[in-house]
Order: sequence, then C-alpha cells, then structure tokens
Amino acid sequence: MTVKTRFAPSPTGYLHIGGVRTALYSWLHARQNKGNFILRIEDTDRERSTQESVDAIIEGMDWIGLDYDEGPIFQTDRFDRYTEVINQLLEQGDAYHCECTRDELDAMREAQRANKEKPRYNGKCRDAGHNGNDIESVIRFRNPVDGDVLIDDLIKGQITINNRELDDLIIARSDGTPTYNLTVVVDDLDMGVTHVIRGDDHINNTPRQINMMKALGAELPQFAHAPMILGGDGKRLSKRHGAVSVMQYRDEGYFPQALLNYLLRLGWSHEDQEIFSRDEMISLFKIENVNGAPSTFNTKKLLWVNEQYIKTLPAVEITEHLQWHLDDQDLDVSNGPALHDVIEAHRDRAKTLKELAASIGYYYEDFSEYDEKASKKHFKTATPDILQNLLDKFSKVSDWNAANIQAEINATCEELELGMGKVGPALRVAVTGSGMSPSLDITMALIGQQRSLQRLQKAVEFTRQKYA
Repeated sequence: MTVKTRFAPSPTGYLHIGGVRTALYSWLHARQNKGNFILRIEDTDRERSTQESVDAIIEGMDWIGLDYDEGPIFQTDRFDRYTEVINQLLEQGDAYHCECTRDELDAMREAQRANKEKPRYNGKCRDAGHNGNDIESVIRFRNPVDGDVLIDDLIKGQITINNRELDDLIIARSDGTPTYNLTVVVDDLDMGVTHVIRGDDHINNTPRQINMMKALGAELPQFAHAPMILGGDGKRLSKRHGAVSVMQYRDEGYFPQALLNYLLRLGWSHEDQEIFSRDEMISLFKIENVNGAPSTFNTKKLLWVNEQYIKTLPAVEITEHLQWHLDDQDLDVSNGPALHDVIEAHRDRAKTLKELAASIGYYYEDFSEYDEKASKKHFKTATPDILQNLLDKFSKVSDWNAANIQAEINATCEELELGMGKVGPALRVAVTGSGMSPSLDITMALIGQQRSLQRLQKAVEFTRQKYA
C-alpha cells in the first residue's frame, strides 16, 4: 500500500501558521513512508473563495519548501463526480430530500434551546419521501441512529462518539452544490488518501465522514488530529499572536527551514534536539509522537531558531534567501566585496535576514550622513587628528588585508598614546557611518582600500569643520 496524505486548505484567506504545521505533518509522514503528498484546494465555497487566496497558498507552499506530488487539485473541477455520489446515496436510501424552510429550522432550534437540548436537525423529512421538486429542497445524509463511531486517532487515541449525537447533515445545498463533508469524503476516497492528518477542529466532522465512507462501502483511512496552536494568553492563535500569512515571515526575514523547524518542535520532540535538518525531520518524525495537548506559539523561540540558521547555514544557502531582502531594500551588491564574505563577517550579529540585509549596505553604497547618535558619541575634538593619522598610514599600505589594517590601527594608538576605545569607535563611524560593525580589520578589508580612504578623507574634513 502506498501511503498518501493530503493538505486541503480553503482559498478563503492566506496560508497561516496552523495550516503550515498541518501541511508539514502530512508532508513528513508521506516522505518518511516514501508515499505521495497531495495539495487539494477546497474551493466549493464560491462566495468566499478567491484566486488571490489560491495564489497565496501556492506561493506559501513553494516558499516553505513543501513540495507536492499531486496537485493542486481543485474541487470545483469535480462537481460532476460529487453529483454522481450524491445520486448514489439517494438511490441506496442513505440520503434524502429535505424541504424544511429556514423559518422551520430556526423554530426547531429555538425550541430545542428552550428545552436545553443540543440544537440539531430533528429528522422531520427523513421518512417523508420528498422527491426534491421543491425549490428550497436540500439533500441530507441519513446518518445511522444506533451504535457508536470509533476513531483510532494516531494522536488523540481512541475516540468514541454515539451516532445519536449526530444529526443528518446537508450534503447538497438547494442550488445543487455539494457541501464540505461530502466533497472531502469523495476526494479522500477517489484519491486513495490513506492518512487524514488535520487539525483537531475537524474532530466533530470525522464521525460524520466515517459514516458516509461506510455507506459508500469504502475502506477507512487512518485519522490523526493535531491539537490547536495557542497564543501566549492561552487563547486560540490569532493575528495578534502571529497567525499571519506565512509570507509575512519571509518579509520579516525568517528562513523557511527555520519556520518549519520551529513548527515541527511545536508539539513534537526528539530527545533534547532543537535544530533539525530536512533529512532529520523526515527520518525522525513520527505522527504517533505528536503531543495531544495544545501548544503555545512563542515568537522569541522562533527568532532564536532563525538565529541558529543564520549562524550555521552555508553562506551560499543564506545568499539564496537573502537576495529577496536585498532586492526589497534596493541594495545592489554587485559593486563591492563578495556577498559570501560579508555574510561570514555578519552571521553572528543578525537574527533575521531582513536585519542582515539592512546592516551591510555600507559595503556597497556610500552614505551621505553619519548616524546621529554614533557620531555625537564618538566624534570628539581629537577626532580629526586621529583620523588624519590613520589616513596617512592606510594610504601607504601596499597589501590591503585584515592583519595589515590592524597593525596600522595599533600603530596609531601607540603613536598618539591612546587606547583602542579612543581610536576604534571614531574610525568605525568614519568608514561605516554607524557605530556597529564586525571587527574593524575585517570590516575595512571588505570595504576595500580605495573606498576606506575616501571615507576617511571625508570624515577628516567633516570633523575639522565641526570642531574647528
């Protein structure tokens, strides 16, 4: 048997964190078992589904790196098949036409609430024998009234639901369009899905879907319901907690691998290991080991994971993801040092790719102004003479490298009888425009001799004018 899993989002919004984790679990289970992973777009809600949302889902899946073997498959392309199954259920007696009006249904539920009963359809049309000629007619599934539905959930364990707790759900609306619970059953059966991995907000749907599958004489897939993700306040994850479009994490400078790594650990663990390669995720993950309790989303922990990736990934891989941020910040890195070398110098100083891109501009573009706070703190009365001394020495360096640069800085400190704390900060502001950079020898070596000398000359003139 080939293992098949699916991720089936509705295109009524963006791809968010909860959806990505569900997709990740499904993808990992398929990859680990050398099976197939399906992307299915559940777009039967025509009023709310948009092409923009479809594009956002596909873009998010591509960015996050969850490749699919089949799809995207659109439910709106399968309406004829759904109609075929609905007619089959009608012919079998497992579905029936219901002509109850909206007013009747509202009155029914109001009476049930008044009697402190669970609001549900009471089966009025179940045995009425309607033929569906009424324009308001819908089609309902005839749910069994006896026995229990047993779900051997791979995460939650055994779940038992009595059929009397379930009502006869609508499987076709009055306009003939199928509903979610019908389409998902037909799709999972037709596509050979062996494992349905999804959020536990679907647990109420599962017994209804199992009963429909049994009515169709199908072999049941295995189910696994992942617990929800909570915000720091213990409430369901929302926009204010970080449940934003997955692409916003790209915009904020996160690696897709870091986001997947964090989501993997959000409810699953392997000993004390925190960082996992893609291959390790596939080999070590077990759906049965996912914690059945809700997990809390922690932005600080996600940021820490991202920082580890910046520190450890090969520079060439960082470059691949950094380029988007360089383009976003209009930074052209073609005129300056090799980007790989700059990344090596800065990888321990940045937590996000956005931050990294923002911190390296001075290697490639000249600046017109100095950081106000840094220049006010480090440019003093003695600065012009210090910078002139450095300028004179750097102009004579024939082999521009970190060691020779540091030697000239040391010589200036010795000659002027000043500590590095008096020389280094002013030099840093002069050549970078700010008060932050890697060590000066490495920074200036990357900036290059000509550009460093030009900036020093400019800083000498600026400070002489300011402190004349």
